[in-house]
Amino acid sequence: MLRLVVDPVACDAFGFCAEVAPELIHLDEWGYPVIDGEVTRATKALAGQAVSMCPRRALSLRSST
Repeated sequence: MLRLVVDPVACDAFGFCAEVAPELIHLDEWGYPVIDGEVTRATKALAGQAVSMCPRRALSLRSST
């Protein structure tokens, strides 16, 4: 399984990720992403798009063990 991970130090709260993948990400009160769940087959493409669109490269996909 894959999981979406946010680097809180690198993130500048642009919010693009939540716009691209609202099924996986919502924003907290300051605009920082909060991951809502595991990446599934159905959401893998959205997660990958959110990772690639992040201007600060603060998102990554990692294997969960």
